[in-house]
Amino acid sequence: MELLRSHLSRVRIPEPTNRIYKNECCVSFDTPKSDGGLYVDLCSFLAFGKEYVAWNYEKTGNPVYLHIQQRIKPVPEDRPFKKPTLLAIDILQVRLSVNAVLLFEGAERKEQLASWTSEKKKTSDYAMNLEQINNGVIIPPSGWKCSMCEKTDNLWLNLTDGVILCGRKNWDGSGGNNHAIEHYLEKNYPLAVKLGTLSADLEKADVFSYPEDDSVDDPLLAQHLAFFGIDFSSLQKTEMTTAEKELDQNMNFDWNRIQESGQELEPLFGPGYTGLVNLGNSCYMASTMQVVFSTRFFIERYYKEQNLKSAFILALADPTLDLNMQLTKLGHGLLSGKYSLPTSEKQDGVPPRMFKTVISASHPEFSSMRQQDALEFFLHLLDQVGQAHAGKPELDPSRSFKFFIEERLQCPSGKVAYNKRADYILSLNIPLSEATNKEQLEASNKLKSEKSVAEKQTTAGFTTFPDYLVLHMRKFVLEEGWVPKKLDVYIDVPDIIDITHMRSKGIQSGEELLPEKASSVDENKATHIVPNEDIVSQLAIMGFNYLHCQKAAINTSNIGVEEAMNWLLAHMDDPDIDDPIHYGPRDTGIIIDEASVETLISFGFEEVVARKALKASGGIIEKATDWIFNHPEATSSTMDTDATTSSNTQAIDGSVPDGNGRYKLLALVSHIGTSTHCGHYVAHVRKEGRWVIFNDSKVGASVDPPIDMGYLYFFERFNG
Repeated sequence: MELLRSHLSRVRIPEPTNRIYKNECCVSFDTPKSDGGLYVDLCSFLAFGKEYVAWNYEKTGNPVYLHIQQRIKPVPEDRPFKKPTLLAIDILQVRLSVNAVLLFEGAERKEQLASWTSEKKKTSDYAMNLEQINNGVIIPPSGWKCSMCEKTDNLWLNLTDGVILCGRKNWDGSGGNNHAIEHYLEKNYPLAVKLGTLSADLEKADVFSYPEDDSVDDPLLAQHLAFFGIDFSSLQKTEMTTAEKELDQNMNFDWNRIQESGQELEPLFGPGYTGLVNLGNSCYMASTMQVVFSTRFFIERYYKEQNLKSAFILALADPTLDLNMQLTKLGHGLLSGKYSLPTSEKQDGVPPRMFKTVISASHPEFSSMRQQDALEFFLHLLDQVGQAHAGKPELDPSRSFKFFIEERLQCPSGKVAYNKRADYILSLNIPLSEATNKEQLEASNKLKSEKSVAEKQTTAGFTTFPDYLVLHMRKFVLEEGWVPKKLDVYIDVPDIIDITHMRSKGIQSGEELLPEKASSVDENKATHIVPNEDIVSQLAIMGFNYLHCQKAAINTSNIGVEEAMNWLLAHMDDPDIDDPIHYGPRDTGIIIDEASVETLISFGFEEVVARKALKASGGIIEKATDWIFNHPEATSSTMDTDATTSSNTQAIDGSVPDGNGRYKLLALVSHIGTSTHCGHYVAHVRKEGRWVIFNDSKVGASVDPPIDMGYLYFFERFNG
C-alpha cells in the first residue's frame, strides 16, 4: 500500500469525456477474456494485454494499472452462497479512479455508437414551442409502468400530457405493445422521451418526434422534464437508446445465408485464416483488408519486418490513433494465427475498431456506419499509406499497386501530344456482348459516339507494369430518375492474363508533336466557380467519384443535378477527368499567404513545391498537401518547366516497380446488392493452392468461388 501511495501523482480520475479503453488492448486484439486479461493504465486509460503492459511502463513510466479479467468459473450446486468481496483500497484517489474506469462507457463502444449516429440529431421543429398541459401529473423517480398495460420496460413519457406508455412492437414480438404511437395518433402530441435513457447527461437521452418520425434533439428537455417534477440529475441510464438498439441489431445480422449458401464449408484456422468482425456495414473494409494482407509487400511491411513492440515505440503519441501501429496490429492479428485457433466449430474473428477509427479520420463517409464502396476504400487506404511513407518510398507497400499510363492525344490535324498519369486501378467497361441489357447499352454507346465525332482521338498504354494489377468492373449504370442500377452480368475472367502488348511505345518516328503551350491549354484552364455542394453530394451518393462530381458541377455552372449528370456521363472517359481542379489561372497573381508557405515548409516540403501547390489549390493548405502527395513528380528539379522531358519521365517511372506483364489471379472482392452503397461484400483469396472465402468473421475453404461475379479482381505478377 505504501508503494501505491508513492505513485499517486501518476493516477488520474477520469472524466465522462475521457476515452477509456477497457475492452481491447491497443497493440493487440487481447480482451478481458484473454489469458491474463487486460491492464488499464490509470494515467492514460489505455489498455494492454499481459504480454504488452511492460512495454507501456518502459515507454511512459506509468506504474499503476487496473487489472480486468473475465473468466468462466463453474460453481458446484452444493456450494454455499458467498457474497463476493472487493479488494479493500483505502486510498481515495485510486478507488475513485478505479470506480470511474469501471463505470464509464468504454471508448470502443462510444466510437461505434458515434459512427452509427455520425449525422447529428436534428433539432425538432416542435421542441421550442411545445405545449405542455398542466394536469397535475408528477412523475416519480422510479416504479414506472405503462398506463395501458403491465409493461415496465421500453417506456416513453409523452412531453405534452405526461402519460407513460410502452413503445412499438418489434417484428419478432419483442419491445412494447404500440401504446405510445397509438396515443400520438389519437392526440397528436408530438414528442416523447424514453424514461430508461434519462441520466445526468441529457445529451444521451432518447427523444422521439412522431410527426418527424425520427430521434431528435430537444434543447429544452430539462425544462420539459421539470414541468412534470423529474429531477434527471439523480437518474441512472438503464436502457439502450434507439440508435444503440439499431447498432446491436445490425451487428447481429447473419450474412452467411447469401454467400455460398447451401454449401458445407470447411472452417479454416491458423496463420492467415483469421476473420474480421463486422462492426456494422464494415464488410467493404473487411473484404479489402483480407486481400491487401494477402499481398507480399503488406505482409512484409506490417508483419514480417515490423513487430508490435517496435511499432508501439515508434508511435509518437496515442497508439490507438497511429496508422502504423494499427496496421501492424491488424497485420499481426490476421497473420499470426493467435486469434484463429481450432478450439471450436467457428472462430470469433478480430474486431478492427481502432484501425477503422484511424483510417477513416480524414474521410467523413468511412467514419460512419453506412455501407461504402470497396473500391473507394481501397484507394483511400493506398493514399493514406502512401502519405505515411512520404520521404521513405522504399518502405511504402502501396507502391506495389501503382503504375503509370501514357496517353497519346491525336488532333484532327494529325499532330500528337503525350501525357503521363499515375493510377492504382484499371477500370473496365463491361463488354457489350456480355451484358443482359444490350439494347439500353447500345443506345447509350450510340449517343456517346455521336457526341465524340470529330473530337480528338485518345489512346493509352502502360509505361510500367505493377507488382499487383487491380481490375475494376464498371457494373453500375443509371436508370430513369438517375437511380444507380447494377448490371446483372457474368464475366469470364481468365486465371492468367498477359498484357505485355499494352506497354506504350512512346513517341514514334515521323510523329509531329503539338506545341507545348497547345498541349497544356486544358491544364491551364482554370475556374473561379465553386462547385455547388448540394449537386456534388447528390451525384456522389449515386456512387460517382467526388472529384468528377465537382468537375461536372463546375462545367455546367451549377445549373442543376440533371445537367451535371449529363456532362458526367459524356466525359467519364476524358483523359484529364482525374486531374486536380485549378481555382484560378496560374499567372493571375494569386496572393499566396507566406504563413501557409512556411507551414508547408515545416512539413518538410521545398519552398518552390509549396508555392506551386498553394497556387494550384487556391491557397488552401489541406488541398495543397493533397496536391503534393498526388504529384510526386513536383520536385524542385522540375519546377522550371511544365513539359515532361524524357529524363524526368524516366525518373517518374523509376519511382514505382516495373516488370513483365504476365499476371495470375490472386483474389477477388464480390458484391451482392443493387448499389455499391448497400448490400454485402465478400473476399475470395487463393491461398496455398486453394480458394478461401472471407465472409467477415467466417473463414472457410471455398467450394464454388464466384469468379465470374467479381467487382474487383487482384492479379499478382508471376514469371511462369
